[in-house]
Amino acid sequence: MTVQLDLLEVLMSSNNDKSCKYTLYLNEKEYDLDDVSIINSPTPVNSPTTRGGVYFSEKFAYKLRGTIHDLSIVPLLSKTMLGPNTEFGEIKITAEIKNKILTIFANLTNSIQGPSKIELNMIIIKLKNS
Repeated sequence: MTVQLDLLEVLMSSNNDKSCKYTLYLNEKEYDLDDVSIINSPTPVNSPTTRGGVYFSEKFAYKLRGTIHDLSIVPLLSKTMLGPNTEFGEIKITAEIKNKILTIFANLTNSIQGPSKIELNMIIIKLKNS
């Protein structure tokens, strides 16, 4: 994981202040990402390991959860998840913070669909200052 901790601190601090606007990009379309939370939590491994020969997992990961209210994204999500694919597809998300843009790259770990929204759970894999 190549997450720059200084950028992550800025992102988490701004997220706690609710001063970020998040946009998720998938298949050249933009989706507003609402109700975003970012936490550092344990993963279900005892030591850093390659899981299933497909991706590398640390003992802890920074996880991002957010909601999209545009259900037209649902058919596009299967191309980003491990399971139907042999690789995770990277999802690009931008966070606009006081006229600065941070770019987040994440892997989708699961989603929960309701009648009017879909909640996405992702692991942050890279951060860039744009």
